[in-house]
Formats: sequence, structure tokens, C-alpha cells
Amino acid sequence: MNSIITKTYGVTPPISTASPTEAEIGMNEKLIDELKRQGSFESEEESQKRVEVLNKLQALAEEFVRSVSLQKNMAEVIARDAGGKIFTFGSYRLGVYSPGSDIDTLIVVPKHVTRENFFDVFEKLLRKRVELDEIACVPDAFVPIIKIKFSGISVDLICARLDIPQVPLSLTLDDKNLLRNLDEKDLRALNGTRVTDEILRLVPQPIVFKHALRAIKLWAQRRAIYSNVMGFPGGVAWAMLVARICQLYPNAISATVISKFFNILTKWSWPQPVMLKPIEDGPLQVRVWNPKLYPADRAHRMPIITPAYPSMCATHNISASTQKVIMSELKRGAALMDEIMIGKRPWADLFTKHDFFHRYKYYLAVYASSKGTAEQQLKWSGLVESKLRQLVLKLEWIDSIELAHPFIKEFDQVHYCADEEEAKRVADGEQIATASTKEADLMKTVKAEENKEHSDKAAANGDGEKKAEDGTTTKLVVYTTTFFIGLEINLDPHNKQLDIQWPCKEFYEMCRSWPEYDEDINCICVRNIRNFNLPDYVFGEGEARPVRQKKSKRKLADVEVRPL
Repeated sequence: MNSIITKTYGVTPPISTASPTEAEIGMNEKLIDELKRQGSFESEEESQKRVEVLNKLQALAEEFVRSVSLQKNMAEVIARDAGGKIFTFGSYRLGVYSPGSDIDTLIVVPKHVTRENFFDVFEKLLRKRVELDEIACVPDAFVPIIKIKFSGISVDLICARLDIPQVPLSLTLDDKNLLRNLDEKDLRALNGTRVTDEILRLVPQPIVFKHALRAIKLWAQRRAIYSNVMGFPGGVAWAMLVARICQLYPNAISATVISKFFNILTKWSWPQPVMLKPIEDGPLQVRVWNPKLYPADRAHRMPIITPAYPSMCATHNISASTQKVIMSELKRGAALMDEIMIGKRPWADLFTKHDFFHRYKYYLAVYASSKGTAEQQLKWSGLVESKLRQLVLKLEWIDSIELAHPFIKEFDQVHYCADEEEAKRVADGEQIATASTKEADLMKTVKAEENKEHSDKAAANGDGEKKAEDGTTTKLVVYTTTFFIGLEINLDPHNKQLDIQWPCKEFYEMCRSWPEYDEDINCICVRNIRNFNLPDYVFGEGEARPVRQKKSKRKLADVEVRPL
């Protein structure tokens, strides 16, 4: 064990500076063994492959900047010296990535290279590479992004332009003055790397932090509470929570940090914020999180504040319902950890799968569908996903709904339909027995569409029909992405009807206001569904599904849920 750490990390002194006991060290060894059994660690060979991919992307970034510089009539020597550098952030930069994880990657470019160049010149450079397996560009995202699979490794690429003429390989992003004269999208793009680097600087023992974070990340994923877009903490928020516990117990070992994590956070006085250091001032006229000044900041239920300037709340999406779910899971985790730390339970019990599709009697299924291409569906379903939290917030306004719990994962399918009528019924959420259906990976399908565009046209017969992948002759392909919301309902015993037409109508209008919405291609539908009627694809192999309970004669009729 290293020498005792006495330095104060964070905004308060530590709770304890005690070193780990022999029992805690033994428990920590069991934790590492369990994380290995759970497949949390990647092999050295796979990790080396990631390094090789990043080296190739670094070379591509430099080629990209040089190419744009030459297009803008710069001399060859100046174009070559303009540079360009990639940074990583997220789980890869934190050292807690697992097999199959994406690499979050930021490309920093000098001031004469634009975001439009990124989605034009850089995209073309990527498409020329034989290592490219898949690509999907989302220029209109909150943080514009290119998603690729390169040599089998998934990479999320974002770009930020600095107000400097050159970006050398020696550049770091520590200096707050680098943020001057940038637009909001560039600031957001830079924020990921700056926050990740600051977290690593603010933990007493990085190895302890990383092992503890691996465990908490696995736990949150298994319990389905790991998704910023759905109103749960995302990766950076969970990382900051673990980092704060490490600050409070600077000499503790990972197993102890995890135990304290649950013990402290179940008792935390929310909305008191979690901060890794005091909020800093800086050179920009930008908004910094401040609940005394901004009513929106006061409304944050579980604020976790990023440590890099300008400080922001990483958990502004948490709603009343998702807060209840998070706190319930933290309490469950705390009870398990009490028994794990004294040897009554194994570590594996902490990582058991969620029970979302068994937990509720009533669910809403939100169907986003397209009759167009897989690329159109990828954009449309992404738009619907981004608005789903607004539906949850509107459902929470209904007195009879105690909880509206969104599931963190969507389910993609492709349907081969015989005619327009069948396609319409599929888009409306009906399971059609005559339609040939399979699960879909939309990114792979987008790539396949690009590769087979000409051959698909050649395969069409005289009346416009074509062969589906299963060999059936079809006229229409419908892509569907389904999201689920579990409902906890408490109705007046004399009124067993729940009317949710208003929130559904508002949600529909919000989605249909999308500039690219086309009523001939896109469809959005919300249907209520009982637990025993949930589709097979939401359950794992061998997983028991809910069964319909026989009604007692004394029991009142089931609730009728009325979406629009």
C-alpha cells in the first residue's frame, strides 16, 4: 500500500484517512476476480488494437487539416504545420472501458477548419479507408458527431475548432483561455475531454478510483439506470460520484469505496450538489451553474457539477420518476453491500440484471417508425429518443401516475410487409403475423444500404417488388424503434380509467415539429400494454415472462389506459 495520503481533495476534508484492513484487502481481491468473471476487462491484444486505431485516426486528423488548409490556398509548409490532434474522453480516457466499448474521440483543429469541413472532407477521408466497417453522420445533434466502426472498433468522433492558427501534438486543453471566441457547439465538444482530465487529477488514487468505477458502471448498466438521455446519470456523472467518495476516503481500497458509495448516496441531502472542487470563474461570458441566480438550476433534483470551467450540471435530465428509481436502486445496493462486505453474499449479487419488464403491471410502448431507409430511421428514432424525457415529465403531471419509468434501451426491428395496410398496422405498433420481421442493427443496415444501393435497384422486378433477406417477396420495408415506459398507477377505486391523451398529444406534436418530419415516411405512436402482453424481444434467452393473473371475484376491473 502507498504511503498515507493526507492532502485534502474536494470541497470538504476527508471523512476518514484510515488505511484498508486485511479483511478489506481480501474483499477487494474478490471484487477484482468478479469483475474479470463478468468480462469487465479487455485483453491486452484488444487494447493494443485500440491504440493502433487511434494512431491511424491521428494521422487522418492531420491529413484532414492539411487538406482543408491547401483548399484555402495555404502554402504546403504552412498547411503541414497547421497540425490537428485527437483527444479521448469518457470511459476510454478514464481507463474503465470494457470489451466492445466505444472510444469517445475529439478532433481539435485550428481556426480555419470548420465543422462543415469535418462533415465533408473528413468524412470522405474516412470512407476511403479499407478499415472502415460502418459510418453514420449526425451533423444536427446537440454535439455534432460521426459514428464509425474502424477495424472492428466503435468510435464516436466529434470536432472542435480553437481560435488558434496551429494545433501541435504538444497541445493540452488545460488553459481556459483556449475557450475564447468559440461557439457553444465547440465548447460542448471540448467539455468532455476537459472534464475527464480534471476528474483524473482530482482523485487521490487513480487505480482505486478506476476499479471502483468499473464496478459502479457495471452495476448501473445491469440495473438499467445508466443513460443521460433517458433521465439517469450518464458515464461522466457516475464517474464524478465515485470520484467524490474517493476524495472522502483517500486511503480506502476499491471495495471500501463501493460500500461507502452506497452508504453515503442513500443519505445524501439532495438537491445539495456533488462537487469535486469549488466552482471557478473564467474568461468567458458564459453561464456557469448557479442555483442562486438561475431558477432552472434550482430545479435540478440531483445536481452533479462538472469540475472543468465552465461548470455545468451533468444530471439536469433527472426527473421526479427517475430520481425515485435511482434512489430505490441505491438503497438496494446499500443493503447488498452490507452483506457482501461481511461475506454473507458474493459480489455477483450486486450485478444481477434489472427486473424492469417484471416490475410494473402497465407499460407504454412508444413506436417510432419509418417507411424510408435505415438512415432516415436512425435520424427519426434519435429525434424521438431525445424527446422521450418530455413525455415522462408530462406523464408525471397526471395525479394518478405515481411513477413513469423509461427503459434505457431501445429495440430496433425491420418489417417486410405485404401491402400498405399491413405497413400501417406495423407502424401503429401492431404485431402482424404475416409480416416477416427481424431485429435490426440500424448502423449496419445504413452501411449495407450504401453498399447495395445499385444492386437493390437491379434486383427489383417489373412491378416494383423485391426479395427480402428471408426470401419472401415484399413491397414495403418498415423500420421500427420501440421505447418502453413502466407506469406505477394509483387510481381512485371508483374510476378505473387513466386518460393520458393530453401528454401523448403534446409529445406527438413535439416530434412532428422536427424540420425533417415527413408524414409519408415517419410515424409516431404510443400504445398501452400489459406486462403479460410484452413482446418476446424484451426478454433474455430463458427468461420467464409475466403471466396473466387470475382475477378474484372481489377484484375490481383492470385499469384502462387511454393514450391518444
